[in-house]
Amino acid sequence: MTDALPGPILVIAPHPDDEVLGCGGTIARLAAEGASVHIGIVTSGKPPRFDPAQVAGVRAEAARAHKMLGVAETHWLGLPAAALDQMAHGDVNAAIDDLVRRIRPATMLIPFLGDLHLDHQVVFRSCLVAARPRSAEAPICLMAYETLSETNWGAAGIDPQFSPNCFIDIGDYLDRKIEAFLEFGSQVRPFPDERSPEAIRALATLRGATVYRRAAEAFCVVREIR
Repeated sequence: MTDALPGPILVIAPHPDDEVLGCGGTIARLAAEGASVHIGIVTSGKPPRFDPAQVAGVRAEAARAHKMLGVAETHWLGLPAAALDQMAHGDVNAAIDDLVRRIRPATMLIPFLGDLHLDHQVVFRSCLVAARPRSAEAPICLMAYETLSETNWGAAGIDPQFSPNCFIDIGDYLDRKIEAFLEFGSQVRPFPDERSPEAIRALATLRGATVYRRAAEAFCVVREIR
């Protein structure tokens, strides 16, 4: 159990690095406070769109980043990246539901419905299906995180807008979040790209100042049972 969120914790990421961009500081804090934090990476790159060597490299990057954050275990679901909207939705539901049943998380952190990438939108819906409160083992806390270069690139006034109502203090863990993201060397971009250390720090600083903290990560609470 942690002071921040009830555990065990399951973070669902459509692609490797979404979890670090969206809630890497929270992951580090929860792990440091003794929570068991699991990461579920829904997709993997498939040929011919993705080179197998590149995919293997990203997996290695994720392993290093997750070790740095204190992740208990990383689970790769292996669904095709950038193609979830072409799958039967029931198959995506089943893959995530199986992981939820195995981990039995008290808290799930998931991507936001309004993210630009269709994979994120599909994963959000499937997470809601897997987290349906139909038994005492269902997650009691479900929150959506924001992902730089995805959450804020939707169509304003048309797509759902990210309006956070929960902020987690990561003042002591922001540097570790940035260091973990830097392990994703294939994904890091120079500023002013959003996938840069400077942009990550800027957003965390802004979210922190919103609630009078040095740094924070923001979430939309989807459901909380107390």
